[in-house]
Amino acid sequence: MALVTTKDMFAKAYAGKYAIGAFNVNNMEIVQAITEAALEEKSPVILQVSAGARKYAKPTYLTKLVEAAMLDTGLDMALHLDHGGAGLNPDQAFEEIKSCVDGGFSSVMIDGSHYSLAENIELTKRCVEYAHARGVVVEAELGKLSGIEDAVNVAEEDAQFTDPNEVEEFVTKTGVDSLAIAIGTSHGAFKFKPGQEPRLRFDILEDIQRRLPNFPIVLHGASSVMQDWVVKVNNNGGKMPDAIGIPEDMLRQAAAMAVCKINIDSDLRLVMTGSIREYFNMKPDHFDPRQYLTYARANVKELVKHKIRNVLGSSNRI
Repeated sequence: MALVTTKDMFAKAYAGKYAIGAFNVNNMEIVQAITEAALEEKSPVILQVSAGARKYAKPTYLTKLVEAAMLDTGLDMALHLDHGGAGLNPDQAFEEIKSCVDGGFSSVMIDGSHYSLAENIELTKRCVEYAHARGVVVEAELGKLSGIEDAVNVAEEDAQFTDPNEVEEFVTKTGVDSLAIAIGTSHGAFKFKPGQEPRLRFDILEDIQRRLPNFPIVLHGASSVMQDWVVKVNNNGGKMPDAIGIPEDMLRQAAAMAVCKINIDSDLRLVMTGSIREYFNMKPDHFDPRQYLTYARANVKELVKHKIRNVLGSSNRI
């Protein structure tokens, strides 16, 4: 087993018409749930860390948890920085990328989507040159997803679909390895308003796929916000009215096209929180964290297995 880049993963996914799940990790139980599910499903996996997760758990703890997961499962894994540079100025953004490259990450994302095209290209190229010289791959973003996730906070009126006319110039000038695009997904658990029909712009994806043949595309903000778990949260003291996500059949369609990486975070949080709330009501006399975290870990594991089988299509690929 080894920490690997996503290069071979994406080449196989593109050819096989499936996607790799990039699951956000914050603690030991989530790492265990994801990697045990990947082992049982014989699926490649990407563990990704946000700026918020690095602040919460500290980088050393997270990298050591991933090392432990590789030892425990015997799987190769990619360790990816999610939304590097979000909310930072260009020099700060580069330093964050540099820190993760030097700290052992095998893949990083530089998010310059809030800048002009020229500024995004300049920042991304700088990060690519540094990372590639050290054997690390880079993801970048064109277009703006709405929603809130850690350092990312984009109002709905400021969201922008990716312009297919810009993708060839961006990829050529930056040398980036994969590209996150905006086609209607959004961050968080409240992706659509009540009564609003969830829709992805597959026409944009098709145009980008035509312009960038065999190039790996990434979808952020792709949690489905399963309604049975929303009900479970609300029935156990939570307040998540009108939480709506991306239908899983749309994600599966994207995975059969050029999308090689699908990010999943909110669904993990939803199941973890719903499980703990439910457990507290089922077992009000219990106070040992190992009891309710064991229950939550098991449910997150089942969620990840479901995503691998039915959304990503990545079962039995290793």
